[in-house]
Amino acid sequence: MAKASTTEVFNCSVEQFFNIISDYGKYHEFLPEVKKCTVLKTEGNRKLVEYNVSVVKSFKYSLWMTESAPKSISWEFASGDVFKTSVGSWKLEDEAGKTRATYTVEATFSMFVPGPIANALVSVNLPNMISSYHKRVKQLYGN
Repeated sequence: MAKASTTEVFNCSVEQFFNIISDYGKYHEFLPEVKKCTVLKTEGNRKLVEYNVSVVKSFKYSLWMTESAPKSISWEFASGDVFKTSVGSWKLEDEAGKTRATYTVEATFSMFVPGPIANALVSVNLPNMISSYHKRVKQLYGN
């Protein structure tokens, strides 16, 4: 199983950051690899979200997102053609009015991918993704 994790402090409140990470329909506005993101179904605090992504090639997958506003979002794989499994979470903590966000993801692929390559695929975009979230915070909240 490929794994990646990072913790970062964002210059906004926990509630503001939660609003960004739970607004799936706007991911394409600030995450370049996300071409479209659609909420297919809502069941209480769970949402089935379909991601259309382009990283080397285009593919799509669906995740069940479980929201515990404003402290966390966790997900589990529902369907798709690249991943066999995918679980992960955002955990948010207040740090003097800012947000300490810990992002973790674990995934297995539907085709054979050697361990070191699988880990690289899961983590390679992490710095760019985190940078995109920082830019989104600045764009929305000017911080």
